Amino acid sequence: MTAAGLPMEIRADGLPTRVRIHEVGARDGLQNEQTVVPTEIKAEFIHRLAAAGLPAVEATSFVHPKWVPQLADAEQLFPLLDDLDPQRLPVLVPNGRGLDRALALGARRIAVFGSATESFAKANLNRTVDEALAMFAPVVARAKDAGVHVRGYLSMCFGDPWEGPVPVAQTVRVCRALLDLGCDELSLGDTIGVATPGHVQTLLAALGEDRVPASRIGVHFHDTYGQALANTFAALQHGITTIDASAGGLGGCPYAKSATGNLATEDLVWMLHGLGIETGVDLDRLTATSVWMAGVLGRPSPSRTLRALSHQE
Repeated sequence: MTAAGLPMEIRADGLPTRVRIHEVGARDGLQNEQTVVPTEIKAEFIHRLAAAGLPAVEATSFVHPKWVPQLADAEQLFPLLDDLDPQRLPVLVPNGRGLDRALALGARRIAVFGSATESFAKANLNRTVDEALAMFAPVVARAKDAGVHVRGYLSMCFGDPWEGPVPVAQTVRVCRALLDLGCDELSLGDTIGVATPGHVQTLLAALGEDRVPASRIGVHFHDTYGQALANTFAALQHGITTIDASAGGLGGCPYAKSATGNLATEDLVWMLHGLGIETGVDLDRLTATSVWMAGVLGRPSPSRTLRALSHQE
C-alpha cells in the first residue's frame, strides 16, 4: 500500500488541475491475452476498476469474433454491467453491424478506430485510410442521431512499423477528417511506442493550428521505449486532460507485433498525484485490482509502481 504522504505533491506550473483517465485494460489489455479470460472475470475486473474511481472503463469491442476471439463475449458481458452507468462504459465498434449490437445492449459511448497510415489501415481494417473514413461516416452519424458519444481512435500517429516516421501533416489530416465526421473526441495513438516529447508537442501544436482544441483530444501512449510518462507530461504541458491508460500495463496491438504494453494506470496515477493533479482514483484499490488480475493471468505486471506498492504489502 502507499506510504502516508507519498507521493509528495509538488505542482508544476502550467499543468491542468484535473485529468480524466480513460481506462482501457479490460478491452485493449485483455484482447491481447493468449488465453480467453472468462466473462465473469472480465465483469469483476471492470467493477473493481470502476470502484477504484476510474471515470471511464472501456468494456469491450463489438468486432467479429473471428478477428478478436478474446472479446467474442460482448453480448454476454455487457448485461453483467447493468449496475454501472453506461456513460462510464465505452465500447469499440468497427462498422454498422457493431453499432447495432452495441446500441441493442444500451451502450451510450462508442468508439471507431482508424489509422493515420495506409499500411496499418490495410492490416487492421483491410481498407485504405479514406475507405475506412467512408465506412465510419454512417456509423458516426447514426450514433450521434441516437444521442451517443463518439470517440475516434487514431492509430500510428507517430510511427508505423512498415512506413516508419509518420508526417505530422498526415496525422493532422486524418484527425480533422474524424472530427468532421462528427466525432466528439479523438484519441491519438502511439501504437508502437516510438513517440518522444518533442514529437508529441509538435503534433499537438499542429492540431491547435488546425483549430482542434485540447479539450477534444486524448492521448494513448505505449511504453515500448520507456517514453510513455515523458510523453504524457508533454501532453499535460499542452493542456491535454484525457489520458488513456491500462491497469497493470496490460495490452499491445494484435496487428502490430512491435507494440508492447500500454502506459500503466498505476504509473500514471502516481505521477499525476505527485503533481497535485486530481484524478478521483484510489491508487490502493487500483493496485489491489491489478495485483488480482496479474494473479488471474498468471504473470507479473510490467508496471513499476504496481510492483513497488505490492511489494510493500
